[in-house]
Amino acid sequence: MKIQKIKRICISLISGILAALLLLGLSSCASENGGGDVSEKENPALAIEPQPAQMKSICELAVMDCYYHNVAKYYEKDAEGVLFWKKDKRFWIEYGGIVRFGIDVSLVNIDVDGAKITVTLPEAQVLSCKVDSSSLTRDSYIIDKNSADITGEDETKAMAEAQVKLEEKAKSDKRLITEARNRAQKLLEDYITNISNAVGKIYTVKWIYTDSSGKETGESEETVTRRPEGTDITAGTEDEAAEESAGSEPQESAGEE
Repeated sequence: MKIQKIKRICISLISGILAALLLLGLSSCASENGGGDVSEKENPALAIEPQPAQMKSICELAVMDCYYHNVAKYYEKDAEGVLFWKKDKRFWIEYGGIVRFGIDVSLVNIDVDGAKITVTLPEAQVLSCKVDSSSLTRDSYIIDKNSADITGEDETKAMAEAQVKLEEKAKSDKRLITEARNRAQKLLEDYITNISNAVGKIYTVKWIYTDSSGKETGESEETVTRRPEGTDITAGTEDEAAEESAGSEPQESAGEE
C-alpha cells in the first residue's frame, strides 16, 4: 500500500480572502451606520479583529488529500469441491483512492481577547477514505489460474477488508496527521497576519494542542506582527507547493504486498 500527497490547488489564499471580506464589511457598516467612536469613523480598520467563526471556517477548509495505491487480497481455502478435488479462491484487486486528513472543527476552540488570541487545535484525523472508481479497470482484477470461481460478493468483501486496513494505517500515520494540523495552523497564522497588516496591530497567539480525546499534549506562543510592505504572503505557500510537486514519489506507508 502506497500513499502520496496529491498535487492540488493551494487554499492558503482563503485566509487572505476572509480577512479582506472582513475589512470591506466593517468599512461598509461604518460608512452606512456612522457608528463607533471618532477614530473608528475616520479609520474603520481600527474596529477589525480576528473573528472566531471565520477562523473555524479556515480550519474546516484546511484539508489535506493523499492519493493511495492499494491491493485488495482475497483467499478462501477449500472454497469448492470435495475431498482431494477441493479448490481455493485466490485473487487480487489493484485500485487507487483518496484519504482526506483534516481538523474536526467541533473540537476547535478560539478565544479573542484584544491583542491576545488563544487557539485550541486538536489532532488532525482521517475525515474520509474513498475508492477512485476510475482506477478500476479490467486489468485491476488478477485471478489465480487455479482459483475456484469468484463471485461479486467475494470482490465486495475483499475491497471492504482492504479499505478497513487502509484507514487503520492512515490513522496511525503520525507524520501525515501532524502535517495536516500544521497546515491548518499555518492558514490561521496567515489570516491573523493579514488583519495585523490591515490595522497595524501586534497579536500574541497561544496555541494549545490536544489529542483526539481532548487531552492537552502541548502548547506554544508566538507574536504576529505586521509584515514589511511589499511582502508577498503567497510566496511561502507557492514554495511549499513546488516542493510537493518535486517530491511526488510515493512513500511507503504499509507493508502489504
